[in-house]
Amino acid sequence: MAKRMILMLTVAAVVIAGLGFVKYRQIQAATRVAMQPPPESVTTIVAKQEKWPTSLNLIGTMAAVQGVTVSADLPGTVARIAFDSGKSVNAGDVLVELDTRQEQAQLDAAEAQRDLARINYERAQELSKEGVIARVEYDNARAQRLATEAQVGEIRATIARKTIRAPFSGILGIRQINLGQYLAAGEAIVPLQSLNPIFVNFGVPQQDAGKARVGSTVQVVSDDISGAEFAGRITAIDSLVNEATRNVQVQATLANPGGKLRPGMFVQVQVVTGAERPVIALPASAINYAPYGDSVYIVSDLTDPNGKIYRGVRQQFVKIEGSRGDQVAVVSGVNPGDEVVSSGVFKLRNGAAVQINNQVQPENNPAPKPEDS
Repeated sequence: MAKRMILMLTVAAVVIAGLGFVKYRQIQAATRVAMQPPPESVTTIVAKQEKWPTSLNLIGTMAAVQGVTVSADLPGTVARIAFDSGKSVNAGDVLVELDTRQEQAQLDAAEAQRDLARINYERAQELSKEGVIARVEYDNARAQRLATEAQVGEIRATIARKTIRAPFSGILGIRQINLGQYLAAGEAIVPLQSLNPIFVNFGVPQQDAGKARVGSTVQVVSDDISGAEFAGRITAIDSLVNEATRNVQVQATLANPGGKLRPGMFVQVQVVTGAERPVIALPASAINYAPYGDSVYIVSDLTDPNGKIYRGVRQQFVKIEGSRGDQVAVVSGVNPGDEVVSSGVFKLRNGAAVQINNQVQPENNPAPKPEDS
């Protein structure tokens, strides 16, 4: 009887253990399915090889070819302002006239003295010819005439210096004086900048200094001027390397129609340094930027732990050299024909399942021209 009871208990225990194991496997499978995240919706682009010129991408600062702050040459009171802030002027245009009433009165007196000295000189000249007066009296009359003429010229020069003119053609800044204001010598009146052509100054790292040469082509773009690109050439290279930055200062000259580029603006400068090179051009949105390296996600057929094939992504580290418009140049890590995720990379991880939807693609234009530019 006891043996039979033990046998029955053993069989019952085996049956219960078997049922428990089956139930455990069912729960484990259900949990695995429940934890499997749904595929992420992304857009993709097929990588194609293009030819891009070899170039250096740098940050530059615009500078006027000619730029001054027009100031008063002599002290005086502002009698007339002949310009408007922000307007264009030509070389020689009158900007400001200072009060010259005192100098004008001095000029009238000096001209009267000059006329009298001239009459005395002419009289002394005739008398000297006739031998009536000594030669010394004639010389004094001549010297007096010359002195009064010089005095008249000096006063006229003072009056002319109180009429302040534009030293060159350009664009005026904001007026810094008011009518009736007393100006000391050297006091600022208005900035004046010559904007076309214009300089761009930028630093080239010393290891790349040999690639920049006088005459090399440069392309300048600014985030503040959408869709506009300016071309120019390097016109000067500094002979020294800056000890603080280890850069060589380079200056390029470019046309600036309409004065869109202004002195002091930060711009992006691309210096063409060599022949074209093969690159993979991808939209900037395809790059996953990170401190440990830039990467992209490539779509391919992957196998899950159960041996099932699915569409997923693998993370691929890449090397980037340069950009153009909405595009970046990938020089290693991607091969022509690879299907690369072009948007949605921020929500992906290595091995993630994806669902491709290319109805709306991110911008991928090498020369974008926004509608509001």
